[in-house]
Amino acid sequence: MDLNTLAFAFLGAVAIGGLAWVFLYPLLSGERQIQKRVSTVARTEPVVRAADRNSRSRREQVELSLKELEEKNKESTKRPLNVRIAQAGLNWSVKQFLITSTVLGASAFLLMFLAGFGLPSALGLGFAAGFGAPRWLLNHLKKRREKKFLQALPDAVDIIVRGIKAGLPLFDSIRVVTADSPEPLRSEFMAIVDSQAIGMPLGEACVRLYERMPLPEANFFGIVVSIQQKSGGNLSEALGNLSKVLRDRKRMSEKIQAMSMEAKASAAIIGSLPPIVMLLVFLTTPDYISLLWTHPTGRLMLAGSALWMAMGVFVMKKMINFDF
Repeated sequence: MDLNTLAFAFLGAVAIGGLAWVFLYPLLSGERQIQKRVSTVARTEPVVRAADRNSRSRREQVELSLKELEEKNKESTKRPLNVRIAQAGLNWSVKQFLITSTVLGASAFLLMFLAGFGLPSALGLGFAAGFGAPRWLLNHLKKRREKKFLQALPDAVDIIVRGIKAGLPLFDSIRVVTADSPEPLRSEFMAIVDSQAIGMPLGEACVRLYERMPLPEANFFGIVVSIQQKSGGNLSEALGNLSKVLRDRKRMSEKIQAMSMEAKASAAIIGSLPPIVMLLVFLTTPDYISLLWTHPTGRLMLAGSALWMAMGVFVMKKMINFDF
């Protein structure tokens, strides 16, 4: 046998051995399975487990619920007159409110016109008495009612938390609140109970609390209950955290009120000085100041001064009122 044949045989054996080493050895030795396991562990995108899928789906449900609630709140920014009357705690109808406003405006117009004021001044005061004063009073009653609601809401949430921890359902805990809470919180939670009694889901009934009481705290309560009804979770813990947040917001509001009291007192003094000086001058020398309402130029100056004073009071009010 010559050397060429031996060389070809050696090279063929080496080639066959190399192919066997590359293709057959990993299968026989188990290296292929090891590589699969290593690649699975070292994968950049980890395998999604059941718990991760559940937490992700719950997070998506929460985000969807918050988005729906935000869209509803944006749609209901402008509230009709009947809703504003109900928010003020009045039992009037829209017709009664409009009739009362018209009577006030007409009475003020007649009094100013008979007192010697010109037609433009009488019309302006009549419009202010018929359109501005009733709505200002409505807004004042609404804010006073909201303040009473905020004072009682943290205690009501604590009652609900204790009821849930004791084993009561959420609906029964809310009924306990309606039995022991003061107005207006009692009537608002009674509306939730009545809505649920006629078939409305409890989460939606709690969300509608914000429509009757447009406060961030009422919105927080509705969001917590609505999300718990849709995605589950520890409701007592969530409401306990909500109670802490409500008390912290109340404490912050009282702190802001105390810090801004000096500015409010200064604004009240500055705003009341011109009418007080005008009254004192009228009591001492009425002929000197009577030109303001007897002469046409004086009436024009008086109307301009009242307008500028109103603008100044409005600006000072915006400067000393803080939202958080």
